[in-house]
Amino acid sequence: MAGAAKSTTDHKKIRRWVEERGGFPACVCGTGGKHDTGLIRIDFPGYSGEETLKQISWEEWFEKFEEKKLAFLHQDDKDGVQSRFSKLVSRESGAKGKR
Repeated sequence: MAGAAKSTTDHKKIRRWVEERGGFPACVCGTGGKHDTGLIRIDFPGYSGEETLKQISWEEWFEKFEEKKLAFLHQDDKDGVQSRFSKLVSRESGAKGKR
């Protein structure tokens, strides 16, 4: 089904999808502690995260991704145009579309 969102936990697929769209791993400022990354997100330059997100390493991002047992819900394209839609969901809820 074209344009449908799908879910993955594969680190290589996630990183490739994000980087193909010019995004990078980030955390939400003020949500972590001294040794805690806090809430993680994917940020795309030029969007609303400029003031609230801080770029972090993929290693940090995937560490929190695994700790919280998350899945990456994403859409490859919409109406023939490359999509940037993505969302972090629990693996339980994301398991239906896992690929």
